[in-house]
Amino acid sequence: MEQQVDTPPTKPVRRSRREEILEIAVGLFAARGYHGVSMDDIGTAAGVTGPALYHHFAGKKEMLVAALVPVSEGLLAGGRACVAEHHGDPRAAVEALVDFHVEFALAHPAVIALHLHELDRLPEEPRREIRRLQRQYVEEWVQVLTSVRGDVTGGEARVLAHAAFGLMNSTPFLGGEVERQRRATLLRAAALAALIG
Repeated sequence: MEQQVDTPPTKPVRRSRREEILEIAVGLFAARGYHGVSMDDIGTAAGVTGPALYHHFAGKKEMLVAALVPVSEGLLAGGRACVAEHHGDPRAAVEALVDFHVEFALAHPAVIALHLHELDRLPEEPRREIRRLQRQYVEEWVQVLTSVRGDVTGGEARVLAHAAFGLMNSTPFLGGEVERQRRATLLRAAALAALIG
């Protein structure tokens, strides 16, 4: 007879102080704009003093890079996973990509606003890296769209993908008058209609 081993319950993963500060900074940047927020504002909102804040980040630009580069990396990884999971079924891959992106957009409206309005404030190298990651993410969409729709070229599929991103990335501008699940349903339907009709 096998002896059962009791495993201790897992504890929720606690975010680091750096992650907490970054989330606060992203919210402030999204609400007031990059130039409308000082390091003192971030420190006050996070409940830390200047030296403690500089222990985590050298400055606002480093915060912006720390907020935007991992998002682009995560979108690309998630997009690739959706396509791989539905290999051989491009329509299911398009649907999975839309579901993935809608969920991201609803969960991170401040990051989307920050990206839309503040990307050009980044130093050249991280800005170039983000653009490279974005192009690769778009190509994941183009690959499956051209398979689903034999009537579009790669360039036309890029136009459709960007149109769908515009719909899905509207979340920072949507009020709370429609509950989250209904917003997800509406965004998903609008994006799929734009992509595959």
